[in-house]
Amino acid sequence: MPEKQSASQTDPRRTGFTLRELEVLRALVETGKTTVAAQRLGLSQSAVSRALAELEAALGRQLFDRVGGRLVPNSDALAVNDELGPIFAALARIVDRSTAGSGSHTGALRIAAPPTIAHRFLPPIVARFTKANPQLEIVFEVLSSDVLVTNIAEDRHDIGLTDTAVTHDSVRSDLLVATEAICALPSRHPLAEREVIRPQDLEGQPFVALTRRHSGRTQIDRFFDRVGVRRHLVIETATAVSAAEFVREGLGVALLNPFPIVHQLGSGIVVRPFEPGIPHRTCFLSPASRPLSLAAADFMAMVRKSLT
Repeated sequence: MPEKQSASQTDPRRTGFTLRELEVLRALVETGKTTVAAQRLGLSQSAVSRALAELEAALGRQLFDRVGGRLVPNSDALAVNDELGPIFAALARIVDRSTAGSGSHTGALRIAAPPTIAHRFLPPIVARFTKANPQLEIVFEVLSSDVLVTNIAEDRHDIGLTDTAVTHDSVRSDLLVATEAICALPSRHPLAEREVIRPQDLEGQPFVALTRRHSGRTQIDRFFDRVGVRRHLVIETATAVSAAEFVREGLGVALLNPFPIVHQLGSGIVVRPFEPGIPHRTCFLSPASRPLSLAAADFMAMVRKSLT
């Protein structure tokens, strides 16, 4: 009996493609290697290569460039992969509903956040999400915002949360909350008697600043340069939490993003509105090279719900 031929061999003009071929495309976009994609899908390396060849034949164009032993997706591959996101998310939901009624995610979810958000906001949400998804491996890393952005761009994490301004082409940004800077003062500071703090009130005042690598610091420096007010910088620090502690110790005043620490400052500090407003945007970050996983989308939804 002659060997059964594949669809592409029997009809080189076929325009359809199989779900398996699309799964291979997604795995290759995310991994860049046929060996890793084969392991992920439980296939042989030759089966992965054959599926890719048949998909490229069906679409009539090459989808990957071979560079240094890796498969680098071209613009066509990325465009097709983007279109597949909602389809595979729907398939994942169908599978979830049929899995013994558990409704929980499997696989892995890699989350990253800078120290203030990681320590003062996310732990109870991550814990709740972990308990709701016992079969999901969750990795939670605390990183500086600049490293976080780089890692998201390079697809080392699935989701990040930061208030650093991001303009990286390889990073997708989704707004979580928009706020305006508050002025934090030692509780016995003379300015604590005012209802609103204005730029001129801080002329010559001892000031606690974030380090220069933080985008919020650049924004504040430009603001005071523009209005012609000179502060007396007494210390620079890396996080809003440490800045608040230095304010508590009486070193000076600080302008801070109220999210997420405004209700956690404790005694010894008072906060006042600062006008004109200096905006802050806290956003989810994710790799632009692929759609959000269903687990990442559900985690984002849980974070949003925690703010309502």
